[in-house]
Amino acid sequence: RRHPQNQVHREIIYALRSLPWISVPTVALFFAEVRGYSKLYDNIEDSPYGWLGVFVSMLSFLFFTDMGIYWIHRALHHKLLYKRFHKPHHLWKIATPFASHAFHPVDGFMQSLPYHIYPFLFPLHKITYLGLYIFVNVWTISIHDGDYRVPRLLQHVINGSAHHTDHHLYFDYNYGQYFTLWDKIGGSYKSPTAFEGKGPHDYLRKLREK
Repeated sequence: RRHPQNQVHREIIYALRSLPWISVPTVALFFAEVRGYSKLYDNIEDSPYGWLGVFVSMLSFLFFTDMGIYWIHRALHHKLLYKRFHKPHHLWKIATPFASHAFHPVDGFMQSLPYHIYPFLFPLHKITYLGLYIFVNVWTISIHDGDYRVPRLLQHVINGSAHHTDHHLYFDYNYGQYFTLWDKIGGSYKSPTAFEGKGPHDYLRKLREK
Protein backbone atom coordinates (compact mmCIF):
# COMPACT_ATOMS: atom_id res chain seq x y z
CA ARG A 1 0.00 0.00 0.00
CA ARG A 2 1.33 3.43 -0.96
CA HIS A 3 -0.17 5.54 1.85
CA PRO A 4 -1.22 4.74 5.43
CA GLN A 5 -4.88 3.97 6.01
CA ASN A 6 -7.16 7.06 6.03
CA GLN A 7 -4.26 9.38 5.12
CA VAL A 8 -6.17 11.25 2.41
CA HIS A 9 -9.16 11.68 4.74
CA ARG A 10 -6.92 13.06 7.49
CA GLU A 11 -5.15 15.42 5.06
CA ILE A 12 -8.47 16.81 3.85
CA ILE A 13 -9.83 17.29 7.37
CA TYR A 14 -6.64 19.03 8.51
CA ALA A 15 -6.66 21.36 5.49
CA LEU A 16 -10.35 22.22 5.96
CA ARG A 17 -9.75 23.09 9.60
CA SER A 18 -6.73 25.25 8.85
CA LEU A 19 -7.75 27.15 5.71
CA PRO A 20 -10.41 29.38 7.36
CA TRP A 21 -7.87 30.58 9.93
CA ILE A 22 -5.22 31.16 7.27
CA SER A 23 -7.77 33.13 5.24
CA VAL A 24 -8.46 35.76 7.92
CA PRO A 25 -5.05 37.54 7.81
CA THR A 26 -4.74 36.73 4.10
CA VAL A 27 -7.96 38.61 3.26
CA ALA A 28 -6.81 41.55 5.42
CA LEU A 29 -3.59 41.76 3.40
CA PHE A 30 -5.49 41.49 0.12
CA PHE A 31 -7.66 44.44 1.15
CA ALA A 32 -4.57 46.51 1.94
CA GLU A 33 -3.05 45.54 -1.40
CA VAL A 34 -6.06 46.40 -3.57
CA ARG A 35 -7.05 49.55 -1.61
CA GLY A 36 -3.96 51.41 -2.73
CA TYR A 37 -1.43 50.67 -0.02
CA SER A 38 0.65 48.48 -2.33
CA LYS A 39 2.27 49.02 -5.73
CA LEU A 40 -0.38 47.05 -7.59
CA TYR A 41 -1.70 48.83 -10.70
CA ASP A 42 -4.76 48.33 -12.92
CA ASN A 43 -3.66 49.11 -16.47
CA ILE A 44 -0.52 48.41 -18.47
CA GLU A 45 -0.39 52.13 -19.27
CA ASP A 46 -0.03 52.88 -15.53
CA SER A 47 3.43 51.34 -15.55
CA PRO A 48 6.39 53.12 -17.17
CA TYR A 49 7.75 49.70 -18.11
CA GLY A 50 4.74 48.50 -20.14
CA TRP A 51 4.49 44.85 -21.16
CA LEU A 52 8.19 44.31 -20.49
CA GLY A 53 7.52 45.25 -16.87
CA VAL A 54 4.76 42.65 -16.66
CA PHE A 55 7.06 39.90 -17.96
CA VAL A 56 9.95 40.92 -15.70
CA SER A 57 7.64 41.17 -12.68
CA MET A 58 6.48 37.59 -13.23
CA LEU A 59 10.04 36.30 -13.15
CA SER A 60 11.09 38.49 -10.24
CA PHE A 61 7.98 37.46 -8.28
CA LEU A 62 8.94 33.79 -8.63
CA PHE A 63 12.56 34.34 -7.62
CA PHE A 64 11.68 36.71 -4.76
CA THR A 65 9.03 34.42 -3.28
CA ASP A 66 11.21 31.34 -3.76
CA MET A 67 13.92 33.03 -1.69
CA GLY A 68 11.48 34.14 1.00
CA ILE A 69 9.78 30.77 1.31
CA TYR A 70 13.13 28.99 1.47
CA TRP A 71 14.25 30.95 4.55
CA ILE A 72 10.84 30.90 6.24
CA HIS A 73 10.51 27.17 5.61
CA ARG A 74 14.00 26.54 6.92
CA ALA A 75 13.26 28.64 10.02
CA LEU A 76 10.14 26.56 10.65
CA HIS A 77 12.41 23.53 10.96
CA HIS A 78 14.18 25.12 13.93
CA LYS A 79 13.50 23.22 17.14
CA LEU A 80 11.74 26.24 18.68
CA LEU A 81 9.16 26.35 15.87
CA TYR A 82 9.04 22.90 14.31
CA LYS A 83 7.10 20.89 16.87
CA ARG A 84 4.45 23.55 17.43
CA PHE A 85 3.88 24.79 13.88
CA HIS A 86 5.48 22.73 11.11
CA LYS A 87 5.41 19.14 12.37
CA PRO A 88 1.73 18.60 11.43
CA HIS A 89 2.65 18.99 7.75
CA HIS A 90 5.38 16.36 8.13
CA LEU A 91 2.97 13.74 9.39
CA TRP A 92 2.63 12.75 5.75
CA LYS A 93 5.84 10.96 4.69
CA ILE A 94 4.69 10.44 1.12
CA ALA A 95 2.11 13.14 0.68
CA THR A 96 -0.87 13.34 -1.63
CA PRO A 97 -2.13 16.53 -3.31
CA PHE A 98 -4.52 16.99 -0.38
CA ALA A 99 -1.54 17.51 1.95
CA SER A 100 -0.51 20.60 -0.01
CA HIS A 101 -2.67 22.82 2.21
CA ALA A 102 -2.69 20.66 5.33
CA PHE A 103 -0.67 23.08 7.43
CA HIS A 104 -0.96 24.53 10.90
CA PRO A 105 -2.56 27.96 10.27
CA VAL A 106 0.54 29.84 11.47
CA ASP A 107 2.76 27.70 9.26
CA GLY A 108 0.53 28.19 6.20
CA PHE A 109 0.28 31.95 6.67
CA MET A 110 4.01 32.42 7.30
CA GLN A 111 4.89 30.58 4.09
CA SER A 112 2.45 32.76 2.15
CA LEU A 113 3.97 36.03 3.41
CA PRO A 114 6.45 36.48 0.52
CA TYR A 115 3.51 36.53 -1.92
CA HIS A 116 2.00 39.47 -0.05
CA ILE A 117 5.22 41.32 0.66
CA TYR A 118 6.21 41.45 -3.02
CA PRO A 119 3.49 43.90 -4.24
CA PHE A 120 4.29 46.27 -1.38
CA LEU A 121 7.88 46.49 -2.62
CA PHE A 122 7.60 46.18 -6.41
CA PRO A 123 5.08 47.27 -9.09
CA LEU A 124 2.80 44.44 -10.18
CA HIS A 125 -0.24 44.34 -12.45
CA LYS A 126 -3.36 43.23 -10.55
CA ILE A 127 -4.39 40.57 -13.06
CA THR A 128 -0.81 39.29 -13.20
CA TYR A 129 -0.84 39.06 -9.40
CA LEU A 130 -4.07 37.06 -9.46
CA GLY A 131 -2.65 34.73 -12.10
CA LEU A 132 0.55 34.24 -10.13
CA TYR A 133 -1.40 33.53 -6.97
CA ILE A 134 -3.36 30.81 -8.76
CA PHE A 135 -0.10 29.44 -10.20
CA VAL A 136 1.64 29.17 -6.83
CA ASN A 137 -1.32 27.28 -5.37
CA VAL A 138 -1.33 24.86 -8.31
CA TRP A 139 2.44 24.46 -7.93
CA THR A 140 2.06 23.73 -4.21
CA ILE A 141 -0.39 20.97 -5.08
CA SER A 142 1.89 19.62 -7.82
CA ILE A 143 4.93 19.15 -5.55
CA HIS A 144 2.80 16.91 -3.33
CA ASP A 145 1.26 14.84 -6.12
CA GLY A 146 3.86 12.08 -6.42
CA ASP A 147 4.53 12.69 -10.11
CA TYR A 148 8.34 12.82 -10.22
CA ARG A 149 8.69 13.46 -13.96
CA VAL A 150 10.81 16.51 -14.82
CA PRO A 151 12.65 17.18 -18.12
CA ARG A 152 16.15 15.79 -17.71
CA LEU A 153 17.83 19.16 -18.31
CA LEU A 154 15.76 20.72 -15.50
CA GLN A 155 15.92 17.91 -12.94
CA HIS A 156 18.46 19.73 -10.77
CA VAL A 157 17.04 23.21 -11.39
CA ILE A 158 13.31 22.81 -10.77
CA ASN A 159 12.14 21.83 -7.30
CA GLY A 160 9.49 19.28 -8.18
CA SER A 161 7.57 16.53 -6.46
CA ALA A 162 10.62 14.24 -6.27
CA HIS A 163 12.58 16.91 -4.39
CA HIS A 164 9.74 17.73 -2.03
CA THR A 165 8.96 14.09 -1.31
CA ASP A 166 12.55 13.63 -0.17
CA HIS A 167 12.10 16.73 2.00
CA HIS A 168 9.22 14.98 3.78
CA LEU A 169 11.28 11.79 4.14
CA TYR A 170 14.71 13.15 5.04
CA PHE A 171 13.65 16.39 6.77
CA ASP A 172 16.72 18.64 6.37
CA TYR A 173 16.84 18.92 2.58
CA ASN A 174 15.09 20.65 -0.33
CA TYR A 175 13.28 23.50 1.41
CA GLY A 176 12.76 25.42 -1.85
CA GLN A 177 9.45 26.08 -3.56
CA TYR A 178 10.07 26.31 -7.33
CA PHE A 179 13.83 26.16 -7.80
CA THR A 180 16.81 24.39 -6.24
CA LEU A 181 18.89 27.61 -6.24
CA TRP A 182 18.57 28.49 -2.57
CA ASP A 183 19.00 24.91 -1.41
CA LYS A 184 22.30 24.85 -3.29
CA ILE A 185 23.33 28.21 -1.83
CA GLY A 186 22.23 27.16 1.67
CA GLY A 187 23.85 23.72 1.51
CA SER A 188 20.53 21.89 1.89
CA TYR A 189 20.18 20.48 -1.63
CA LYS A 190 19.73 16.73 -2.02
CA SER A 191 19.44 14.97 -5.35
CA PRO A 192 16.09 13.18 -5.23
CA THR A 193 16.28 9.46 -4.59
CA ALA A 194 13.69 8.97 -7.34
CA PHE A 195 16.23 10.30 -9.88
CA GLU A 196 18.90 7.93 -8.57
CA GLY A 197 16.84 4.81 -9.20
CA LYS A 198 16.09 4.21 -5.53
CA GLY A 199 12.82 5.95 -4.88
CA PRO A 200 11.06 7.03 -1.69
CA HIS A 201 9.01 3.85 -1.52
CA ASP A 202 12.21 1.85 -1.04
CA TYR A 203 12.94 4.04 1.99
CA LEU A 204 9.52 3.31 3.49
CA ARG A 205 9.87 -0.41 2.78
CA LYS A 206 13.18 -0.52 4.67
CA LEU A 207 11.58 1.30 7.60
CA ARG A 208 8.81 -1.30 7.72
CA GLU A 209 11.35 -4.13 7.60
CA LYS A 210 13.13 -2.68 10.61
